[in-house]
Amino acid sequence: MPVLHVSAVVLSTAPTVFRTQASSSTTPCGGHGEVSVSQANPCIACLGTHTPVDATRSPSVSSSWTSSNRVRRLQVQARHEELLTIRTVPVQVAHELINAGHHYLDVRTAEEFAAGHVEGSVNIPYLVKMGPGMSKNLKFVEDVSREFDKDDEIVVACQSGRCSLMAAAELRAANFSGVTDMGGGYSAWKESGLPVQTHRAQQARKA
Repeated sequence: MPVLHVSAVVLSTAPTVFRTQASSSTTPCGGHGEVSVSQANPCIACLGTHTPVDATRSPSVSSSWTSSNRVRRLQVQARHEELLTIRTVPVQVAHELINAGHHYLDVRTAEEFAAGHVEGSVNIPYLVKMGPGMSKNLKFVEDVSREFDKDDEIVVACQSGRCSLMAAAELRAANFSGVTDMGGGYSAWKESGLPVQTHRAQQARKA
C-alpha cells in the first residue's frame, strides 16, 4: 500500500502589529493657530490628544497602553481644574496691582518684549523658537525661580492672554502662591491706553 505524506499547515494566530500614523516633529496647537508646539510638550488645550508613535494593539502591551491613557486623562483633568482656579483680572485691575507693588512677569518672546512692554516688567518667555515653530520653554519655572520667591505677588501676562494662563497654572503647580493672570495680555493693556515702554524710549533715556 502506498504511503501518503501529509504536509502540516500551521496557521499563525499571532496578532497583527501595526503602527499608528506618525506625526511630524511639530504639531499645530488646536485652537492656537499661530503657535506650533513640540508633540513632546503640547499645550494644556491639546494635552492628551496625541497618540504614541509606536503604540501597538498586541495583548502584551494593550493593558499598559490603556493604563497610560487613563493616567494621561487624569493629568489633563487635573491641569484643567488647575486652570480654573487661577485668578484672572482685567488690565485695569492688573495696573492697580502693579502700582500696589505686584511684580509684572512678561512671558512673551524676547522680540515681542523688545517691541514694547510694561515698565519694570521681567521678561521670561514661556514659548521659545524651535525650528520653524515654537516650543515650550522647558526651563521656564527654573528661570522664574531665579527672579522671584515662591510667595511673591506676580502678575503674569503675555500678548493676548492665552499663554499667560498656562504659565500661571504651571507656576501655581510649582507652589508659587501669589500668581495672578492678566486677561487680554499686553495687547489689551496697550489698547486701554495704559503706559508702555519701548526699546527706543529706553535707548533715549540711556543717551
